[in-house]
Amino acid sequence: MDRRDLLSATTGAAILAAPAIAHAQPRLNWRCAGSFPKSLDTLYGNQEYICRRVSELTDGAFQIRSFAPGEIVPALQVLEAAGTGTVEVGYTAPYYYVGKDPSMTFGTALPFGLNSRQMWSWLYHAGGRQMLEPVWREHGVHGITAGNTGAQMGGWFRREIRSVQDLQGMKFRIGGIGGQIFQKVGAVAQQLGGADIYPALERGVIDGAEWVGPYDDEKLGFNRIAQFYYYPGWWEPGPTTEFMVNLRHWEALPPTYKAALEAACAEGYCHLSGRYDALNPPALRRLIANGAQLRPFPREVMVAFHRAAQELWEEIGARNPRFKRILEHFERYRLDQQPWFRVAEDSFAISMAQLNQR
Repeated sequence: MDRRDLLSATTGAAILAAPAIAHAQPRLNWRCAGSFPKSLDTLYGNQEYICRRVSELTDGAFQIRSFAPGEIVPALQVLEAAGTGTVEVGYTAPYYYVGKDPSMTFGTALPFGLNSRQMWSWLYHAGGRQMLEPVWREHGVHGITAGNTGAQMGGWFRREIRSVQDLQGMKFRIGGIGGQIFQKVGAVAQQLGGADIYPALERGVIDGAEWVGPYDDEKLGFNRIAQFYYYPGWWEPGPTTEFMVNLRHWEALPPTYKAALEAACAEGYCHLSGRYDALNPPALRRLIANGAQLRPFPREVMVAFHRAAQELWEEIGARNPRFKRILEHFERYRLDQQPWFRVAEDSFAISMAQLNQR
């Protein structure tokens, strides 16, 4: 056989083999239960986006169908559904489950912690994911970081907050470990799924609520009931969402499907952050134009919250060695990041704000 015949035969064999290689991968149909209502094209939209990208990256061989809260399980039972195999995967915020393990908070946000860029950096470039892996495995899942809302707002209140005294006895909807800090300063914290907040606020079951930021808050209608809109959302400076894959199903996935799911979730992180950055500024302008009273938390109140947070970390760390170990790692990284961001990012933002006031 001469060189041209050999080349022709080799090329033909490769063409014939290609479909066989493609068909060697299994065709999978998974279900993804989510914690976020369909009315939010941001958070629920990101769940749909990631599922769609997995299909596109695998030529349709790996399909994941999105389900909203209540369609399979309630909003705050997604981790259990994924861990037990009721569904193959769930899309949720790990800090909803701090009652199971306070270390879960590091999978979403530690109050007074890292912003969205720093969170990704800690997770993927400083060992954060490796520290959280045992937490996920104990609950039967493999966690993949899959979104970030950016810094959140401090929520909606029926009355103005002038001092810590104004928080005494206030019933406030807040997710995750931040609720324990509110309780330390005298408030009554309640964790509710997104779809349940407006009815509770409307009926007076709660006196205030936080969710994400202007775009989502406007969609959920909080401004129609509560007038005062506070910032910053110190409990969620850069909160992430997570794809929780049932561990048995994850370990059985072909490597190419694992890579596709990891890549789609990384895209989802950027997709969600960018979407909120585009949608929040005009939404905030609309809210203010329609009567929302924008307020910063008074310094006295911020100091009280921060002090309560430090006390809480000490208490949790004393009874949960893993939380203490992750906290020490997380805080070392935060303190290392702070000087650089102050010199570069923060100084630029302050300078631009001052220049634009001229």
